[in-house]
Amino acid sequence: MKICIFGAGAIGGYLVAKLAAAGADVSLIARGPHLAAIQTRGLTLIEDGTSATRPVRAAERAAELGVQDYVIVTLKAHSVPPVVPLMQPLIGPGTTIVSGVNGVPWWYFHGLGGPFEGTRLASVDPGDAQWTGFGPQRVLGCVVYPAAEVAEPGVIRHIEGNRFTLGEPDGSRSDRAVALSDALQAAGLKAPVRPRIRDEIWVKLWGNLSFNPISALTHATLDVLCTDPGSRAVARAMMLEAQIIAEKLGVKFPIDVDRRIDGGAAVGAHRTSMLQDLDAHRPMEIDALVSAVAELGVLTGTPTPILDAVLALVRLRARVAGLY
Repeated sequence: MKICIFGAGAIGGYLVAKLAAAGADVSLIARGPHLAAIQTRGLTLIEDGTSATRPVRAAERAAELGVQDYVIVTLKAHSVPPVVPLMQPLIGPGTTIVSGVNGVPWWYFHGLGGPFEGTRLASVDPGDAQWTGFGPQRVLGCVVYPAAEVAEPGVIRHIEGNRFTLGEPDGSRSDRAVALSDALQAAGLKAPVRPRIRDEIWVKLWGNLSFNPISALTHATLDVLCTDPGSRAVARAMMLEAQIIAEKLGVKFPIDVDRRIDGGAAVGAHRTSMLQDLDAHRPMEIDALVSAVAELGVLTGTPTPILDAVLALVRLRARVAGLY
């Protein structure tokens, strides 16, 4: 089984390091100083107080690695459409694309059934780049839970979590999902195969669609924005608007909104990824986390006035910073 990780950030690096340590045939697409460090010294993973460095096959060009059985995409959502053409050398007739990307996935309406089957989302897949360049039939869904960081080029520091939930868009328990689950588990990761992957996507998205833009606008950490009465009320209103949309699409939420917000508060003084991107002057992941939910609101005829207002403000904040 040949596995390529496309995207050498913290999560991609963590995956490669774990799979390589387990003896998997794994490779990595990277670039810049990170690639140079990995090619020169190997990839270092700092986890549970220990550090281990291993050689990893890494390249800048997909053609150097050839056709893969699985391509696990760990880029930010807005970074994927432009690189679809560059990924083609990795893709053969039997290649599975594993979408380990935050937010509403571009393939959301593939295999769902119902009146929206086959609907494409412009906010996360402009020009249908992924729908036509990958093909939705190749996709295996993945919800990513670990937290990690690139400590320096070639060095990944694991912070917490080791679960990568997998799921077919149509809910089946396919051979390809089980095979990848087995490979991830052999690497010491949790990789359950779920029949309702969209439910898990929404529970994670529930926090991201509200906490991320609010934190970017206020610079508040999770413990503050989830307990301050004003910001908590805004987040709660956004989440309830999103819940109506999701339930119209058949999603079942296993927890209520206040428990989800309390879970965010319990994380502590954490700076959300959108706030980190703003501070580091990196493009902000607004469309997959917020714009896509607004698009789904229009699609389902669901008013989202609070979400729309916050979206307008965070888009302007990003534009002023040159990050959108």
